[in-house]
Amino acid sequence: MSTSPVVGIVGLGAMGRPVADRLLAAHGTMHIHARSPQPGLIAAGASWAETPRQLASRVDVLVTFLPDLPQLEELLAGADGILAGAGDLLLLIGSTSSAPSVRSLAARLSAQTDGRIRVVDCPVSGGVDGATAGTLSIMLGGAAEDAAVAASVLSPCGTPVHLGPLGAGEVAKACNQLVVSATILALGEATVLAERSGLDLDALWTLLGGGYAGSNLLDSRKHKLVSGDDSPSGMAQYMVKDLRFAADIAEATGTAAVLLPTLRAAFDEIVATGLGDRDIAVSRRFVASRDTTAR
Repeated sequence: MSTSPVVGIVGLGAMGRPVADRLLAAHGTMHIHARSPQPGLIAAGASWAETPRQLASRVDVLVTFLPDLPQLEELLAGADGILAGAGDLLLLIGSTSSAPSVRSLAARLSAQTDGRIRVVDCPVSGGVDGATAGTLSIMLGGAAEDAAVAASVLSPCGTPVHLGPLGAGEVAKACNQLVVSATILALGEATVLAERSGLDLDALWTLLGGGYAGSNLLDSRKHKLVSGDDSPSGMAQYMVKDLRFAADIAEATGTAAVLLPTLRAAFDEIVATGLGDRDIAVSRRFVASRDTTAR
């Protein structure tokens, strides 16, 4: 691969589009494929590929920001798929996925292509706001040489850190989601306790935010917690999948997790009560609504 690899991206949704904007601005050129037209990116200088095959044939590094591996599998297969067009290709998987499944996919792709396709997992934390601002935490797993290329490509989007072999990024993301889910539930529950005790919520979280209870999550969700606005930014339903992957890691490592079963049950209940499409700050509303149903 040349010192300046040709970059492509597929998966231009809520996260992928701002990532694409930053990659295009930094690298000057980029190839894209999507289900719907992307006139803004084309006007900014991106090159359109009609099919995943055409996209793969043009690039050295293909960044994917798809919901999960099944969506990637759809693009890999078939006469117009990535596999049909790829030469030597570094595939960067930005989805939050199962670490064992990522390793299995990488092994299969390597076998099918005589090693021409290599994989780095690169899930991110920071949400749409972080993608737009270029402040994502980017968790890399893979061979050192491949991770170095991935870091150079993705650095305009935030801080990429190589954490270990393939799958390490997904393990790190599962750990991240364990902390985020526990924190947002605690923040929501504490908000309900404080409100019902007559406290000024804005003053409370401003004060506690300067101590050990402070966090980036509190900073980003303070307004929502105080106002009760849980319009979606990071939807609560995504935690169900993420925590399932964390539970898989706990089982694989022989870890008798304390919090995971409770967190999984809570987010399953959030989805079951019809709140899964709300922001994770819906934890406040969820806790408040359980008075007569959960005792």
